[in-house]
Amino acid sequence: MISTSVYRPTFAPLIAIIDFAIVILASVLAHAFRFGQVSMGAKFQVLAGGAALLLVFCLTITSVYDSWRGRKLLTLIKRYTLGLALALAILAIFLVFTKTSDLFSRLWIAYAMALVWLGGVGYRCIHFLYLRQLRLKGKNLRRILFISPDIDHCRAIFKAEELRLSGYQAVDYLGAKQIEHWIQSGSLIAELNQRPADEVWLDMPLSMGSFIKDIVYELRHSTMDIRFFPDFQDIQLLNHKVSSIVGHYAIDISCTPLSGVNRVVKRLEDLCIGSLICLLITPACLFIALAIRLSSPGPILFKQYRHGRDGRRFKVYKFRSMEVHQESDGSVIQAQLGDPRVTKLGAFLRRTSLDELPQFINVLQGRMSIVGPRPHALVHNEYYKDLVESYMWRHKVKPGITGLAQIRGYRGLTDTLDKMEKRVECDLEYINNWSLWLDLKIILQTLVKGLIHKNAF
Repeated sequence: MISTSVYRPTFAPLIAIIDFAIVILASVLAHAFRFGQVSMGAKFQVLAGGAALLLVFCLTITSVYDSWRGRKLLTLIKRYTLGLALALAILAIFLVFTKTSDLFSRLWIAYAMALVWLGGVGYRCIHFLYLRQLRLKGKNLRRILFISPDIDHCRAIFKAEELRLSGYQAVDYLGAKQIEHWIQSGSLIAELNQRPADEVWLDMPLSMGSFIKDIVYELRHSTMDIRFFPDFQDIQLLNHKVSSIVGHYAIDISCTPLSGVNRVVKRLEDLCIGSLICLLITPACLFIALAIRLSSPGPILFKQYRHGRDGRRFKVYKFRSMEVHQESDGSVIQAQLGDPRVTKLGAFLRRTSLDELPQFINVLQGRMSIVGPRPHALVHNEYYKDLVESYMWRHKVKPGITGLAQIRGYRGLTDTLDKMEKRVECDLEYINNWSLWLDLKIILQTLVKGLIHKNAF
């Protein structure tokens, strides 16, 4: 049995040619904006041509020219932006090392890159909308044959309208028992030939691994694409994906996204933004330190062990906001509204989150990040890890000064289990969806919404 779909040539070469043309056109327009004339000199023509080839190369290695059927437009735009940024970085390094950067106007390069981005993104948005219209008319669709032990569940998660907009169309939904019967009777190929499709999607739990193997074996002579959608309904996932480890494929159920390049990007973000913030807040920190020293006896900084990345302990720094006291039996009692232990100055510092400023030292030390799950007291971790599912997965990344939970209002006193569950839910959502853009968005929202919150006391 072979797929009966009509052969459609790939459009990747055509799209690459369009990207090449966009760079040339953008360079000409940028030259007109900068110098007032369309005609470019030989050196500008050479650089524009080289930049066009470089962009196509970078977009190729960042998988922009791969099929994007079934994936989101925003993801494609981010990937295109990454490819363009990579091309610009390589071009800048080339100009610096060849000592030719002075031969070209920086404003011309900036205009050109901005126009290239607008052109590339604009073209892809138009192409995306065009494909949506085609698919609404029943064109440009890949036919899918679903196999699942629970057909109702399969129909619910793979909705017909969403499939159509993504470029797919369900041919039929077949139950696992029916497939098993056809395999045993040797009629599977004949039955599937009556339902011509381009792909077979297996919606099954991992426990049916041997049955999945039987299906794949029966379809070994087919050219249809076969995709396995594991049913993880009963398993909490964290940054799940498929990896190739020592020559074997693995489904990552609980892994940190901050490894490799992502870890370097995150650290550079913390160093650059953290250093800038430290410079800006130094006068305020000196004033607060003096005020604490004059207002109540005791140290200026409060130091307490917390769990960091991978559960490693570290000392977190805060401006002291309470009178010096000793907790009984090693317990940690969270501050309550009107707590007599909190000083008048401390109440102001906690309400405005100014007591957290010394944690930027933790950031520069590499023990914390600007954005991440808030670090809890050790005894709170011991208490909640058995009550909240996947609680300790928060420690897959460095703790942060602010985070997704904080900008959504889940901060301060966690006097109910539901509040902690909501906070952990936000933390795991952040880890699952981490990106540089998400970090910048959280930082911006923290600044816009302000550090003052009704739950901080």
